[in-house]
Amino acid sequence: QVQLVESGGGLVQPGGSLRVSCAASGIILRVYTMNWYRQAPGKQRELVATITSGSTTNYADSVKGRFTISRDNAKKMVYLQMNSLKPEDTAVYYCNAARFSEVYWGQGTQVTVSS
Repeated sequence: QVQLVESGGGLVQPGGSLRVSCAASGIILRVYTMNWYRQAPGKQRELVATITSGSTTNYADSVKGRFTISRDNAKKMVYLQMNSLKPEDTAVYYCNAARFSEVYWGQGTQVTVSS
């Protein structure tokens, strides 16, 4: 059974940093493209960052230069380091694994940026 479990969310002040993590089980992580999505209240879910099986990364314009996605295939972990956080980064952050027609989602972790 495939499971993606996010952790590390919380409340942080504007300008602060936070790292969210995704622990994968039941899949061979190294063959999957891993993505972080987020969904703010009343908004559609949006793609934030991608890391391919070859570790090529891509970012939404809104987070470029502030967020870094990384993966540790041996530990079956994916990370999203978020720096210089803004109130508009407030959302539920979801981990996603994709390979051809296979897509898996985690349950999400809440990130709130507020003073």
